[in-house]
Amino acid sequence: MPHVAVTAFGADRPGIIAAVTGVLMRHGGNLQDTAMTQLGGHFAMMLVVEVPDAESAETLEAALVAEVGALGLTVAVRPIIETAHDTAVGTPWAVSLYGADRPGIVHRVSQKLADHGANIVDLSTRVVGGGPEHSYVLLLELVLPPNADADRLAAELQALATELGVEIHLRPDDADIL
Repeated sequence: MPHVAVTAFGADRPGIIAAVTGVLMRHGGNLQDTAMTQLGGHFAMMLVVEVPDAESAETLEAALVAEVGALGLTVAVRPIIETAHDTAVGTPWAVSLYGADRPGIVHRVSQKLADHGANIVDLSTRVVGGGPEHSYVLLLELVLPPNADADRLAAELQALATELGVEIHLRPDDADIL
């Protein structure tokens, strides 16, 4: 069965998930991978959905727009070109960062990880606290290739933490259990 990518974004309110997944279900869709979250008072979702062979991305998008348009969502549906579903080869690691907010944190950390061949598989950020004294939290899940030097990466992340004035922790991610 083919897969489509579904994105929806709009002002947060109760019932968004139920409305979108109801349309998908009525069109024979089966959720495969999903990420849904509230971002700054808005709700965003990205879904990979298995659909029947006869269901086109265009038809499904039109149905979503017609049936959930009253919720004020911006919706897009695109076909996914099927590829091998192998995940990145390597070992799972987690990075956490906490400290004063400043521009460039995500770029600097992700660039350091890319320099070591890390594949980031999940990333989330949050600003915590109010006012000018707020803090920034960055959480990443990644896969390090077998030839990566985790000790060297950890040392370079610590140097970056000092430069940015934040705390950064790299640890093996052994959480294979939900």
